[in-house]
Amino acid sequence: MSSIPPAQAKPVLNSAYRTVWRWHFYAGVLVMPFLLLLSLTGGLYLFKDEIDRLAYRRMMLVAVTPAQVTPDAWLATARAATDGKPASVLIPAAPDEAVQIRIEQPDGQTARAFINPYTAALTGIVPDHGLTETIKDLHSLSLVGGPVGVAFNVVVEIVAGWAIILCATGLYLWWPRKRQGAVFVLSETDSRRRPFWRDIHAVAGFYTAGVIIFLAVTGMPWSAVWGDQFMGVMRKTALGRPPAPAAAQWTDTTPHHGPHDVGWTMEGTNLSHHHAADAPPSLTRVVQTLTEQDMARPVMISIPQQADQTWTVSTQPDHVEDTRILYVDPASGAVKADVRYGDFGPMAKAMEWGIMVHQGQQYGWLNRLVMLGGCIGVWLLAISGTFMWWKRRPPRLSPFRSGAPSALPHSQSDARYRVVLAIVTPLAILYPVTGASLLVALLVDALVSRRIGRNRPVL
Repeated sequence: MSSIPPAQAKPVLNSAYRTVWRWHFYAGVLVMPFLLLLSLTGGLYLFKDEIDRLAYRRMMLVAVTPAQVTPDAWLATARAATDGKPASVLIPAAPDEAVQIRIEQPDGQTARAFINPYTAALTGIVPDHGLTETIKDLHSLSLVGGPVGVAFNVVVEIVAGWAIILCATGLYLWWPRKRQGAVFVLSETDSRRRPFWRDIHAVAGFYTAGVIIFLAVTGMPWSAVWGDQFMGVMRKTALGRPPAPAAAQWTDTTPHHGPHDVGWTMEGTNLSHHHAADAPPSLTRVVQTLTEQDMARPVMISIPQQADQTWTVSTQPDHVEDTRILYVDPASGAVKADVRYGDFGPMAKAMEWGIMVHQGQQYGWLNRLVMLGGCIGVWLLAISGTFMWWKRRPPRLSPFRSGAPSALPHSQSDARYRVVLAIVTPLAILYPVTGASLLVALLVDALVSRRIGRNRPVL
């Protein structure tokens, strides 16, 4: 098709609109494969508890009896069965579920032992890195460790930033103008025609863009660069971690050796104390303390490697305001610190709330369904976008005839980038890694545009 004569062209289409459309197209091509993986694994992880119960049902269910053996007997069974060192104990809320003990084995691997709390009988052992942990690692692209794993995690950070760009540019394109726009419902029912897929794309984007942006923003604390900097500021200032109690100090450890499932604010944080030399550590005494403190179950009890560290008892809440963490002397049972959600600084409160909503827990099933809707929306956008491209693709594909909206002449570069820069500049400032990728994209687009600017546009 020949290009539209300048006299007949609509400025909104031939300047900012077409440039935003072009960036929207290439952003989708570059990051959509990663977004599909993230949305698939994220959607599955929303049902983590159901998946675990299905996978380990035979090991988890136990017969309820009037009396329990001592919690120290649970540890003795786990040690005998695995020849390892207990690292944490998960005490469930349901009386007919087994206690789960995470064991660090001599070969460096970790295992999860299911123990009947009434008889201390072993009901099963599985690798600690089970199905849902694999899904979680795929979600963060951290299944591979070492420098490669860090590099993949940086990719996730870039993808999250570009997901925001995709949604922002998509909403710009959706916005009503003199030409057709602002589709709220399907107006075309013939799936053989491109307008049907355009409507699917527009409707799915409009109703899920906010959820996708929320998921991208609240997922940033998991990232390797921005997330580490954010967590560092939060933990070292009054904006995040609460001050340590008098005559004590927080100690920082790696997440692998720190308390388990205590939330992001206190992850890797322990409390030093003077251990009573005449009394050995006792899980039974710690469980008695959490009972006396009326701790809501399920609870996770983390057992540190160092003898001068407190044991950490943390609730596993469905609502962030129910967060509570006790730091307990395992010999005497004395509570050295009692940290609650209200003790966190404003940055920590916002982050913990965002993560709880991100994982579909804070507002019950409605929360979970909304987050699942965002994950499904990503797939609808990818499928409909692919069909739209297929129906408007040029007769012969080539690197310079990809079906993307054509670039404007280089002489119009200032005008064509104005709107794009207005969208991406705040992101570049807030997320530097995304900003660096944006600079690379701008340079590549400028170089390619010089070469194809003389080509006839493919519309």
